[in-house]
Amino acid sequence: MIGKAAALWATKTRHDEWWSSFVTAPIALAMNYGAVDIPWITPNRLTAASFLVALAASVAIVFGGIWFFAAAAILIHLSHVLDCMDGQMARYRRVSSYAGSYFDRLTDQLQVTLWFGAAGYAAYAQSLSVTPVFLAMIGIAFYGLRGYVKYIAIEIGTLRDPYYPARMARLNQVTPKAGLGFGLQANLKWFVREQRKIFHFDEGVFIFMLSAALLLNQLEPMLWVFAASQLFWGIYRAISQGQSIQEDHRHPIHK
Repeated sequence: MIGKAAALWATKTRHDEWWSSFVTAPIALAMNYGAVDIPWITPNRLTAASFLVALAASVAIVFGGIWFFAAAAILIHLSHVLDCMDGQMARYRRVSSYAGSYFDRLTDQLQVTLWFGAAGYAAYAQSLSVTPVFLAMIGIAFYGLRGYVKYIAIEIGTLRDPYYPARMARLNQVTPKAGLGFGLQANLKWFVREQRKIFHFDEGVFIFMLSAALLLNQLEPMLWVFAASQLFWGIYRAISQGQSIQEDHRHPIHK
């Protein structure tokens, strides 16, 4: 039993986003304790289930009202737990694949678009102001830009050096500093350090931010935060990746 728990814990992504790191990912590990032994539950089916639940959450947001908003907040969390479970299960069973990774990341991007598009519409329906719609559009566009410039940089880096992705993967490896086998003090220090990730305003933060806004019925203020944070990070990432590419061009890689 302890061996299985340790093996599952080892599948937890070391660079998890905020909220995912200490809420949804640990819940996913607990659910996977039984799920990994059920043959018909597969990582790709979990990814599909996560997307369907996310779609149901979007529909609930569009319907509006306190009960639909509460249901949407629950469904958003369930969707994200399932989203964590698929990768954990794939790593535990050693069946990770490029196709599965592609499917997972594609649905992640679609989920964010659906959730915040629905939130923009719901806020418009409440206020009859088009401002929330534009805020949602700005946030979605610049969130997409964050990922787009990353993959442009990877493509250019790979064209210059076929070993570039492997080198970046090695640099991004994280040594475990908390979890099973670590003491209370180490885990508390890890938890405190994880709180800095809230300023990244990525998908892990969105889960909490959107759910809280739904429960408190404060969609428009949340959309202002969403739009402003994605505008900042989208522009910042675009500039920093461009500067990095330019710097690499000036200093060729020596093999």
